[in-house]
Amino acid sequence: MIVLTAPTGQIGSKLAATLLRQSEPVRLVVRDPGKLPAGVRERAEVVAGSHRDRDVLDRALEGADALFWLMPAAPAASSPYEAYVTASIPGADAVVRHAVPRVVVVSALGRGSQIYAGHISASHAMEDLFRSTGAHVRALALPTFMDNVLRQVAALKDGVLPGTLPAGFRMPWIATKDIAALAARYLSDRTWAGQGTVETLGGEDLSHEDIAAILTDVLGRPVRYQPGDRAAAKEFLVGRGLSEAMAQSVIDMDVAGERGINSATPRTAENTTPTTFREFAEEAVKPLVTA
Repeated sequence: MIVLTAPTGQIGSKLAATLLRQSEPVRLVVRDPGKLPAGVRERAEVVAGSHRDRDVLDRALEGADALFWLMPAAPAASSPYEAYVTASIPGADAVVRHAVPRVVVVSALGRGSQIYAGHISASHAMEDLFRSTGAHVRALALPTFMDNVLRQVAALKDGVLPGTLPAGFRMPWIATKDIAALAARYLSDRTWAGQGTVETLGGEDLSHEDIAAILTDVLGRPVRYQPGDRAAAKEFLVGRGLSEAMAQSVIDMDVAGERGINSATPRTAENTTPTTFREFAEEAVKPLVTA
């Protein structure tokens, strides 16, 4: 039995579909089962509730062979450590109580860099929490998601790609469908053991200028990168409901990106995933911008 948290999100929804196609037994922890596609609800076991809740986790992890742990950031949290570590304590406790043998955790690149990086640093601490349970653990250390560009659809319709990094600064990008494929590989494999980090650099290294050029070509209309001010970006995030601490954590993550927290690992064939940004733009961005 494979237990998935956050199965309606960008990664979890694709992961659930992948495992069900492989005829794996899947149990989903979800606040609102109505958000699951009908075909998924019919084929998977569903435990309604939050994976921050001890009782929900007790139901979900009974007899579990593997757990996929993804903790979405809590916008109103008092700190990123509350959002990722404190909120994950019930999960770690449940792994111990139910002797879950394998845990796959969604984390980030840059472990051991000694660069404070907001959400990223907290995700590394969350990894350590699950390592402390004694379970076999694989932490998926990931770069920036290509899918984050989908948050900018309104701006892209006006020909603008906004951001706060230097225009020519290159960093690795990954598509969430490739993350789901990687997670599925580890969750369906009952042979791996020990605790380790799987560093993954996505499809390619790109700057925001590179992305704007690709989008210009794919969309058939000019797209320019518009670098913005981090103080203004933080103010915008607070206005959207983030706590002061969580908004600052986003900025800290951005600054750490510019300092190279995602760029320390050399790219190899093994840590490169299949999807390029051009493919992602054709498949996911173009239909939304041109709708």
